[in-house]
Amino acid sequence: MGDEGLLLDDVLRAAEDAAPVESVDVIARELEKRCSASEVSLWLVDMLGREAVRLPRTDAAGQALGQPERRELAGSLYDRVLRSQHLHQEPAGEGRRRLAAPVTNRGDCIGVLDLVVPRADDALCEAVTRAAHALAYIVVADRRFTDLYHWGRRTSTMSLAAEIQHQLLPSAACCEAAQFTLAAGLVPADDIGGDTYDYALDQDALYLSITDAMGHDTDSALLATLTVNALRRARRDGDGVLDQAYAAHHAITRYSRGMTTGQLLRVRLGTGACELVNAGHPWPLRLRGGRVEELAITVNMPFGVPAPVTYEVQRLRLEPGDRLILITDGMHERAAAAVDLLSLIHATRDEHPREVVRSLTSAVHKACAGALPDDATLLVLDWHGSRSTQRRTSGGSNT
Repeated sequence: MGDEGLLLDDVLRAAEDAAPVESVDVIARELEKRCSASEVSLWLVDMLGREAVRLPRTDAAGQALGQPERRELAGSLYDRVLRSQHLHQEPAGEGRRRLAAPVTNRGDCIGVLDLVVPRADDALCEAVTRAAHALAYIVVADRRFTDLYHWGRRTSTMSLAAEIQHQLLPSAACCEAAQFTLAAGLVPADDIGGDTYDYALDQDALYLSITDAMGHDTDSALLATLTVNALRRARRDGDGVLDQAYAAHHAITRYSRGMTTGQLLRVRLGTGACELVNAGHPWPLRLRGGRVEELAITVNMPFGVPAPVTYEVQRLRLEPGDRLILITDGMHERAAAAVDLLSLIHATRDEHPREVVRSLTSAVHKACAGALPDDATLLVLDWHGSRSTQRRTSGGSNT
């Protein structure tokens, strides 16, 4: 392998000199040159986390080489890579090896870097791992300027309402930090029932929200837009969860005739103390010491209800090892009620929150025979403790 190592700064420099839509091709050429690699591809994880979609390479004239390709994730090499967050390899014929490395940024799985090499010693595997790590940061930066990566994650046509809804969600569905690991999911991806989730990390606190705008189609999408942005505006003004709740309520009563249920939390990073406002929303679930239970908190009126309302802050404290799960009613109503959420949460207690989200949403999707009558959304928070100094990765290691 060339000069013994594909250095991170070489990859970043080459990608920075290229157009945002050419970053994958730049890294592919670097791997081909330095590692004698072939069949270099970036496979993106689709919005439902069930398929991998190959992003086509382009030639010198900018023309796509080949057609988009889709593969089922379950049981595949890519699935093993994403679950373990480690490079995997397998025979590729004629003595060659296929390498697949996770393209992940702070726990958010973007996809898998896939390539074939003549040999796979430790130095080359480390180089490919570093290249995939660099590619994750490059994609995060470049997707601000192009729809290429958004297009690559879509396996079905979106309605206008669904487009509005998904633009309300954070750009990353997972976040790893020293004190916590957070993952969220929403199904289905091509229809809408008004669900959203949101999070923001401050210097001393983590803010979470999960909301469900009543109704369907564009009406609920517009109501969700009003709700989420009222919450964000208040949060970014420095308001706590109580003021955020009233901000959402006043915005809806002034500009809409709908209602939204919601749950707002602020977790103090230094102590694990949690402040919570529940506006007509399902109770949170907590896994502690192997036991899963509903937290029977006080439920206030939904945001936007046409009557005088009072919201109250409730307090709880997270302990190291706690897992907190926030859900919308689509996770447990109608056909979804066939899923034993408490048992499934217990069964997945040792898995990364990202995998818990995938397991629970897949179970609900299956129970509804792929036709959910309402959005099913959840947010899973693992609390590691305020004394943690390194973030937890899915492979069980720290980094």
